Amino acid sequence: MRNRMSVLMCMAAAGVGAAATPALADDAKSQDESSRLAARRSPVVQVFEGNRDAVVNISSKEIVTVRDPWFGGMGSIFDDLFDTPGGPQPGQPPTRQITRTSVGSGFVIHPDGYIVTNAHVIAQTAERKAIFSDGKEYDAQIVAFDTQRDLAILKIEADKPLPVIKLGRSNDLMIGETVIAIGNPVGLQNTVTAGVISATDRQLDFAQGQSLTGLIQTDASINRGNSGGPLLNVLGELIGVTSAIRNDAQNIGFAIPVDQLREVLPELLDVERRYHIIDGLDVDTLGQPRITKVEPDSPAERAGLRVGDIVSDVNGKQVHEGIDYSIALIGSQPQQTVNLNVRRAGKPVSAKLTLEGRPMPDGARLAADRFGLGFEALTPETAAALGYPQGVQGLVVTQLESGGPAADAGIQLRDVLIAIGRHAIASMDDLGQLLEYVDPGETLPVTVLRIDRRMNVKSRLSGDLKAR
Repeated sequence: MRNRMSVLMCMAAAGVGAAATPALADDAKSQDESSRLAARRSPVVQVFEGNRDAVVNISSKEIVTVRDPWFGGMGSIFDDLFDTPGGPQPGQPPTRQITRTSVGSGFVIHPDGYIVTNAHVIAQTAERKAIFSDGKEYDAQIVAFDTQRDLAILKIEADKPLPVIKLGRSNDLMIGETVIAIGNPVGLQNTVTAGVISATDRQLDFAQGQSLTGLIQTDASINRGNSGGPLLNVLGELIGVTSAIRNDAQNIGFAIPVDQLREVLPELLDVERRYHIIDGLDVDTLGQPRITKVEPDSPAERAGLRVGDIVSDVNGKQVHEGIDYSIALIGSQPQQTVNLNVRRAGKPVSAKLTLEGRPMPDGARLAADRFGLGFEALTPETAAALGYPQGVQGLVVTQLESGGPAADAGIQLRDVLIAIGRHAIASMDDLGQLLEYVDPGETLPVTVLRIDRRMNVKSRLSGDLKAR
């Protein structure tokens, strides 16, 4: 009996063991799969997963480009870059119709909806949409652009704080290091490609003596539609803005170094003008966030700030580099107190910076006095009546002084002023703030839209106005 019980117990134990074996095997299999996935999650995978939600597809309606005796278009640099149609061919008329719906990429640099892209991506557009990886679409307005560096800033009104891409540096790039590009080549949203840095400090020359300099060369696959997207290192930091390829070569792409973006970003954002505030200081955007200038009798001087102070945080947000200071002021209001912590001779110092309101100059009076121009806001109703696409921002020319600077330069009634220099014009306040410090004899680059009803052609034209 005892032997039989032993046998039964052994059999029962064996049964229990047999029943447990599949569960142990499943656990082992699950762990093995997790290990395999972890091993396969390369830096490229991690960079893509960490940044894809901050990359956007820029979909737009474009305006026809024409050549004009006075205006030269946005410049032939935009014809030569791979994302725009080629220039007129021999025997072609000077006008051509452009119809495209997706022109490039961009990426978010601030949770409030500021997006970086290429200037040539938005050069011919009348209205733009920023489309995120989750399918959400937002109307995108032009804040500013720099055609010489092929950079532009857009603004969307998002319903929540947005993920951003961290700005890296491009002064320590290594030939051969891995880079990752995210964009929308040929309309294929959220495409990732990887390669290496093939060279640095490249130059691309275009017609009319224009060029892009200091470019990063990469063999990461770049195609039409990648323009304006991020080029990242394996830490997920932005090192460049994808800009152009050589049409006569394969696997050769170029990106604008992030340090060039850092250099021009404060002026493109123009926080003081955009939010009508004065802080009274300048901060170095290329090196440490060191205060390089303090205006006399300004909020900065009254707060006790000094040249040489290094900003460490703004309203509790850490400032690692100079550009962080400009970004931290986005959304500020007149009379708002900004809490700054700085380091002075190695010691921490706190300061309370009360921002002043920036007086609003009379844009209508300045336009009339300086250029002999009268404007009205371009409302949706006015745009429809004049035949301009919906979504266009700008001011309609309603008065033109005969023999005035604008008339002599070729401006016409019903032209729409959309930009002065790097800055988009959306209101008379924008106009006034840009004209306030213009001196007699100074020349301003301007961009207008024009409709030629006889030829049924919409044109985006640029030229110079000389103030009197």
